[in-house]
Amino acid sequence: MQIDLNCDLGEGAGNDTLIMPYITSANIACGGHAGTFQTMLETSKLALKSGVKIGAHPGYPDLENFGRVSIAMNRNDLYESIIRQIASLAEIVEGLGSALAHVKPHGALYNDAARNIQIAQIIADAVFHTDPHLILVGLSGSVMHSAAQATGLKFAHEVFADRSYTNNGQLVPRSQPNAMITDTDKSLAQVRQMLLCSQVDTITGTTIPIQADTVCIHGDHPHAPSLAQLLSHLLLPPSHP
Repeated sequence: MQIDLNCDLGEGAGNDTLIMPYITSANIACGGHAGTFQTMLETSKLALKSGVKIGAHPGYPDLENFGRVSIAMNRNDLYESIIRQIASLAEIVEGLGSALAHVKPHGALYNDAARNIQIAQIIADAVFHTDPHLILVGLSGSVMHSAAQATGLKFAHEVFADRSYTNNGQLVPRSQPNAMITDTDKSLAQVRQMLLCSQVDTITGTTIPIQADTVCIHGDHPHAPSLAQLLSHLLLPPSHP
């Protein structure tokens, strides 16, 4: 079994160095919900040293709430904010002799885009404007896929090792109990089910279909380094750590 393993990094969780050797894609915070020039530079260098693909991880411009609260923004303001965030990381990565591979929204912006086609389309338009060759990463089976298709972007259906699902395929909100899966054995079992059976058990015990192009773990997960290592052995070729 071989599939992309991604992680949200550069967010100040303190685990980046421990996680990076075990993943294949890093979503680096680029100034909206977290991230400074220095953290973007350091995380990008770490990714390139490990041979990890770099993606921009833009969120609502809301450092106070870590981008986990929905913000009502008009189209132009949100569009420009996303472009600025992607561009800030792209400039750093290009200065290191590489290039961005993908864009994955963060937090509330990600969840809003998974449900709201207008927000999804703003994101897709901003990504396409920045670089039409970038891959848009979004919630598997969500309207983000439709927005990417309408814009002409490649889309990666993302599934989560450490999050629970609702019956409609959305992520259980972090404000609700059991939204995060903290048991590593349960995380591994969920990933196996999603990849081998193209299904996932929801928070209510219902089984729903799901498509997986890339698997995500969160850098602030309580067992992120060990989970990353276990998943790398499950998902990646033997030559990977």
